[in-house]
Amino acid sequence: MPTSSRIQPTGDLRIPRGPGLPRGLVVPERELVERFSHSPGPGGQSVNTADSRVELRWDVAASDVLTEAQRARLMARLRLTTDGTLSVTASEHRSQLRNRVAARARLAQRIATALVPDAVRQPTRPSHAARAARVADKRRRGELKATRRRVGPAD
Repeated sequence: MPTSSRIQPTGDLRIPRGPGLPRGLVVPERELVERFSHSPGPGGQSVNTADSRVELRWDVAASDVLTEAQRARLMARLRLTTDGTLSVTASEHRSQLRNRVAARARLAQRIATALVPDAVRQPTRPSHAARAARVADKRRRGELKATRRRVGPAD
């Protein structure tokens, strides 16, 4: 399945392969819901006429493209609404089209980041020199404390 790093404003959302996504992920367009509203901030003459703010929602709980393990990981790691929906907004651009692209990129980034598996700690052992230094230090501390002991009956 060819994946593109370029995000399209419409169509399926393609997330490239990476850690936790060995084959990538394609979220079908039918699972994405877009809402448009007035964007606060600068906008010039079209500030009150253009619905340039984009809210992009994806129902993680009901998605068909996720495995149960991926769904559980997303549900645990992402801040979702009470009904299991992931929502992102974009209003940094004056153009609705650019905000749509930004919202999709943000959604893809959040999904990819949340699906990265936890790092597994590799247990290590102290080196021979470190063990020898620890034993030598214990011996020195013991000898120091031995010099503080009373030797004989207390008067």
